[in-house]
Amino acid sequence: MTDTLPDRLSQNAKSPYYNKELLERGIGIRFNGAEKTNVWEYCVSEGWVRVVAGAALDRKGNPMTMLLKGKVEPYLENAGE
Repeated sequence: MTDTLPDRLSQNAKSPYYNKELLERGIGIRFNGAEKTNVWEYCVSEGWVRVVAGAALDRKGNPMTMLLKGKVEPYLENAGE
């Protein structure tokens, strides 16, 4: 597997942007210069992240999310391994 990250990635298994192998390797997100640990989905080219908003779930069992816009920088958490 290469170390290049996709423009868009989601943790939702039903999404076309879901990539199990990449998520298992560990992806970190810097959003506007700050580390985010609750990112559910991101898009670099459009400049947004969806973050989990608390423990609430929607009617389909997915976490409730909020859309935040800004500079998105994904990276591999264990790139040195």
